[in-house]
Amino acid sequence: MSQSAFVLHSRPYRESSALVDFFTPQGRLRAVLRSARGKAGSLARPFVPLEVEFSGRGELKNASRLEASGIAHWLNGDALFSGLYLNELLIRLLPAEVPHPAFFEHYAATLLALAEGRPLEPLLRAFEWRLLDELGYGFALDLDIAGQPIVTEGLYRLQPDAGLEPVSQLQPGLFHGAELLAMAEADWSVPGALAAAKRLMRQALAPHLGGRPLVSRELFMNLKEPPRD
Repeated sequence: MSQSAFVLHSRPYRESSALVDFFTPQGRLRAVLRSARGKAGSLARPFVPLEVEFSGRGELKNASRLEASGIAHWLNGDALFSGLYLNELLIRLLPAEVPHPAFFEHYAATLLALAEGRPLEPLLRAFEWRLLDELGYGFALDLDIAGQPIVTEGLYRLQPDAGLEPVSQLQPGLFHGAELLAMAEADWSVPGALAAAKRLMRQALAPHLGGRPLVSRELFMNLKEPPRD
């Protein structure tokens, strides 16, 4: 069975094989790639559109006949860390072998946009939001948990399992109604909307990451820290 695929992560396995996490339209698959030091192994790296032959009925498949099916997305600098972040989210959150064909296309389009140098933050926020929705964790940005319209002047907090709850007093981690309405329209010209979207997505994703930090995020932050004397 040949499928379109991207490599999310690969690591050595036994003597000359690799254990590879793939993202395909049929979902996230884990497979053994034998003779990983040959041509197939050279293709088994992230951000390369592939056609892969999968076999096996268990959770651990066998991968063979890897062929490039498009131009590799060369990511550098912050775009590279962003791509690694997307891959780690998929490995951590996507259940195995659950089809997500439309989201696969969104992932491919996001990689292309990263490679083209488009602004990172809107791309990442759109990806996170779409992933939450695909997993059934999405919530309305223009309605509160009671189904009432978000008020521009209002203050809201996120209840991850329910949605946005209006509050009457200032407290840490709140969101302004104007910011939420801007997010709903992807209108990043509204002051503070993009920063608020980053906070909101972190709060929304946190319960599903099980308290374990994201390696890609920590690596990025460590490299961004100024050198110490």
